[in-house]
Amino acid sequence: MDAEISNKDAVLFSETETVSGKKIGIACLNSERSLNALSLDMIRLLEPQLKTWESDPEIACVWLEGAGEKAFCAGGDIVAMYHAMQEMPKEPVTEVLDFFTAEYQLDHLIQTFQKPILVWGDGFVMGGGMGLMNGASHRVVTERSRLAMPEISIGLYPDVGATYFLGQLPDNMGLFLGLTAAQVNAADALYLGMADFAIASDSRTSTLQALVNASWTDDNALNKATLTDTLQQRMLNDQELASGPLFERRELISKLLEGNDVISATKQFLQHETDDELLLRAQKTLAHGCPLTAHIVWQQLQFGGSLSIADAFRLELTLSVNCAAKGDFVEGVRALLIDKDRQPKWTHGSIEEVTADDLDAMFISPWGEDEHPLRDLGANA
Repeated sequence: MDAEISNKDAVLFSETETVSGKKIGIACLNSERSLNALSLDMIRLLEPQLKTWESDPEIACVWLEGAGEKAFCAGGDIVAMYHAMQEMPKEPVTEVLDFFTAEYQLDHLIQTFQKPILVWGDGFVMGGGMGLMNGASHRVVTERSRLAMPEISIGLYPDVGATYFLGQLPDNMGLFLGLTAAQVNAADALYLGMADFAIASDSRTSTLQALVNASWTDDNALNKATLTDTLQQRMLNDQELASGPLFERRELISKLLEGNDVISATKQFLQHETDDELLLRAQKTLAHGCPLTAHIVWQQLQFGGSLSIADAFRLELTLSVNCAAKGDFVEGVRALLIDKDRQPKWTHGSIEEVTADDLDAMFISPWGEDEHPLRDLGANA
């Protein structure tokens, strides 16, 4: 069915009239079979439509969701990039540059969007889906939500603005999520500040109807407050939410990941003896994950908090292009998504084997300052 979806149907757009005369713009990622994996077609449809809605005085609020009940967006559609990288190994590939450039431009637009924008983060929200959700003014999770940054398993690194937002998480959790691809449920998403509201998944229609009945104006600040008030009235309480397993382990996780460098921190974490299934799973993912990614994650978190969101995206474009041309991205995608043998042959056998020169090479921009594809990002902010 999804193979038959034409490019123009990769995202479905509609506008709903409200009782106050304003409209709500609704965008739905429309690739249920792929768990709404973010494709270049989706990005190229979303960006101009969001800009149109942002400048349209009739639109008071934007609602972004995914088709089906399994996922808002379970990551980026990277299989097409893989085939392009296979044809031009160790070279900067146009398909890679085009995808990440367009993706980060869209993420930045959402981060700086002037009107209230709600992301209904039901089901899986991973990788590229996190980029769409994180910048929204109103981020909703449900009891089915599972958020994650799983890039260590494909030889990439937490991108889509994670250089900026992972460092803001408490209790060393940004480092934990980046190193272990651990999934975050609704309660933990609220604790970590990765979501703003937890609402029952079966309340989607009634929530939208409440927005239809709300009082919208021409004032964006007032409209954001209206959206906040409407969502707060539908919040699940603590008794209705499953407990947050990361919150319950926050002190231990924070302590285990203390260290002066990535080698000492990860060694301490991996050597911790436990029968806790969550920690065992995290240890296994880190142990089998890309060693170079672990170093990039550590480096991101050392200085990411001092960057503007635009500078974070510029750095990430450098990292993404270099991971594809010089790093382990191709091999990681092959092992997990193409051959599915789950036996990646990383460039380095362990985190200890990664040298300073290896890491530095990932951070060296392929472009001069005036040539960077995202050089104008944020210029009009």
